[in-house]
Amino acid sequence: MPGIDECLLDAMRLPGARGAALVDWTSGLALGVVGEFPGGDAEAACAESAELARLAAEHKTFAPDGGPGEADPPVEDLLISNLDAYHVLRFVPTSFDSTVFLHVWLGRADGNLALARIRLGELAGRLVLG
Repeated sequence: MPGIDECLLDAMRLPGARGAALVDWTSGLALGVVGEFPGGDAEAACAESAELARLAAEHKTFAPDGGPGEADPPVEDLLISNLDAYHVLRFVPTSFDSTVFLHVWLGRADGNLALARIRLGELAGRLVLG
């Protein structure tokens, strides 16, 4: 079972990966970062992505049909695309209150969004925190 550093290095093996981070969405703090991030500031990118993750996780609109409390976290992942990149935010289920997610930045020209979702799901399931 991989820890944070190994998980992030595995994420960087995805085609087109530019940067990866494990982020606490309640505080916006990075628990680990590897690679580069837009604007050259990984801490700012983590804080900004945490705001988006928090909005998705806390609103009932995005909860499973069973309503709040059915899943923890209630959202699997968020996908953001722009002209040259994909950002994949994968929520990590934990034995404690799940407030962390993996954020991977992929170059659009050589990134594979479907593969990234599959691999990040596997990594999130195996990640050992604590």
